[in-house]
Amino acid sequence: MTKLKLGLIADDKPVKVTLELPANLHRDLVAYAAILGREAGHVTADPIRLIVPMLERFIASDRGFAKARRDVERRNGE
Repeated sequence: MTKLKLGLIADDKPVKVTLELPANLHRDLVAYAAILGREAGHVTADPIRLIVPMLERFIASDRGFAKARRDVERRNGE
């Protein structure tokens, strides 16, 4: 089994966003969705639905961002 950074995608109510992606990034999202679907034993997910969890995971794992955010919150709280 492949260890992917994303897990099962929650079935939330979608919000429409218009976004242009480079073709190679779209191909990667399609491939990722196919692998994720196969690993989870589900139908291949819509690759566009991967964008939000990927961004959330990226932001949550960015230590520099977390530190900067804490610093801003501390300054605003003083």
